[in-house]
Amino acid sequence: EEILKTHIAHWWSPDGTRLAYATINASRVPTMEIPVYTGSLYPTVKTYHYPKAGMENPTISLHVIGLNGPTHDLEMTPPDDQRMRDYYITMVKWATSTKVAVNWLNRAQNVSILTLCDATTGVCTKKHEDESEGWLHRQNEEPIFSKDGRKFFFVRAIPQGGRGKFYHIAMSSSQPNSSSDNLQSITSGDWDVTKILAYDEKRHKIYFHSTEDLPRRRHLYSASTNGNFNRRCLSCDLIENCTYFSASFSHNLEYFLLTCEGPRVPMVTVHNTTDAQKIFELEVNENVQLAVNDRQMPKVEYMEIKIDDYKLPMQILKPATFSDTAHYPLLLVVDGTPGSQVVTERFDVTWESVMVSSHNAIVLKFDGRGSGFQGTKLLHEVKRRLGLLEEKDQLEAVRTMLKEHYIDKLRVGVFGKDYGGYLSTYMLPAGEENQVFACGAALSPLTDFKLYASAFSERYLGLHGIDNRAYEITKLAHRVSLLKEQTFLIIHATADEKIHFQHTADLITHLIRAKANYSLQIYPDESHYFSNAALEQHLYNSIVNFFVACFQVQDKLPIAPLKEEEDDD
Repeated sequence: EEILKTHIAHWWSPDGTRLAYATINASRVPTMEIPVYTGSLYPTVKTYHYPKAGMENPTISLHVIGLNGPTHDLEMTPPDDQRMRDYYITMVKWATSTKVAVNWLNRAQNVSILTLCDATTGVCTKKHEDESEGWLHRQNEEPIFSKDGRKFFFVRAIPQGGRGKFYHIAMSSSQPNSSSDNLQSITSGDWDVTKILAYDEKRHKIYFHSTEDLPRRRHLYSASTNGNFNRRCLSCDLIENCTYFSASFSHNLEYFLLTCEGPRVPMVTVHNTTDAQKIFELEVNENVQLAVNDRQMPKVEYMEIKIDDYKLPMQILKPATFSDTAHYPLLLVVDGTPGSQVVTERFDVTWESVMVSSHNAIVLKFDGRGSGFQGTKLLHEVKRRLGLLEEKDQLEAVRTMLKEHYIDKLRVGVFGKDYGGYLSTYMLPAGEENQVFACGAALSPLTDFKLYASAFSERYLGLHGIDNRAYEITKLAHRVSLLKEQTFLIIHATADEKIHFQHTADLITHLIRAKANYSLQIYPDESHYFSNAALEQHLYNSIVNFFVACFQVQDKLPIAPLKEEEDDD
């Protein structure tokens, strides 16, 4: 989950004659025990290997087995490099039926080596090496190969001036009788290529998605792979009120499927590659469109805030009936996982839309330092100090909103889940004497990075055991001691296998010590991803009800008469 980002660890060769598979040995990894309370007279326990920060990691090796003839199992040789003593395999992709591309990443996640391995001998040749002063981001992406496997395209971070590196397409071509490869950058600029989709050898074109228009948008582009690498946007102004796309190409690249993901109601169309002409509409989500037309959907606005040298994006959801003479509560929704992005132009209807449309709240989202798609300088700012800058930036966004006379300063809340739950808890005490937030909620919060997966924690805080200060500073225990009257709701499933209930249990011991005003809602024996819709409905009802109660206008009693009554006693 944390490394390959999929549960699949075997890969068929294009002609089906060979199978590459990963062997993961977790026998030396300490075990985690998860109690199961319901369904039997005595609770039982689920046990599985789970590497926490600084603990022994599983070892991984890659093998190829031929299915024609004698079944001969061959291990692909890892790079012979001192820095790769402990390594992860983050990507496996067949280039041809006998060659397989493998990306190896060291445990500290700041050096990666891309190799092309010969499935018949097990010998791996280094094709590219990456190093980072922060950490290496986007390590799962597959290169795209020409038919003969001699030319391939991959995304790498390339310096683009003051804002650090941005992700661009590099083309590597090997000459038949030469050991050295020719590496060229096909794209450049202070924007990111978010995905390479296809390579058309006949037309000498590569197709990809990028943020060239704006970080919050995704368009489909083509670029020439020869000459001056001319670039063209295929989806710009193609469909009205649509700026966020995802696409896929037919095998012969004559056609592409275009999914419009927003701001309008999503739709899927089929196009001709030559001129991008629409051939037909596959799905227009008519029923969704009718439902949306019948309802008062939130109004979406975008703003930019300047912090240090950065211009950072903010999204504001306002009720359809918004009037700037009224007073509205403000709800900040945070995610903030390094490299993530919450401000986009995708169509989205969630419990937050309910808060806006049914309960007249204003919802705020903001991508601060540590977020993705705005250069690696911004991304790597949070290295070894998670929480600190995100809190500063999110508060700056809230304070910007509090200057608006239509925001009720006494009714401000914050919500986050997972890493966002870490941040919402981190931020809740903000403002010390003039507390900013009246209430906050955290769903399955991460509370101590030492308790969390080694691959995640070590990527951002460094290897545990070498210098543990970053782990100490980022603990939520230090923050919750500052809580005053803020109401705080924690929600956690007890059988959460990703962010263990241990995180919440540990946090609560500190909340009790701090005499904090918290309540806890558990989902017995549920895992991190809820198993049915009824549970999800219950969950989002609880969150909505919590904020509705927090945002009720309190009739403030005049303070002076109370004092007199006390004197009479």
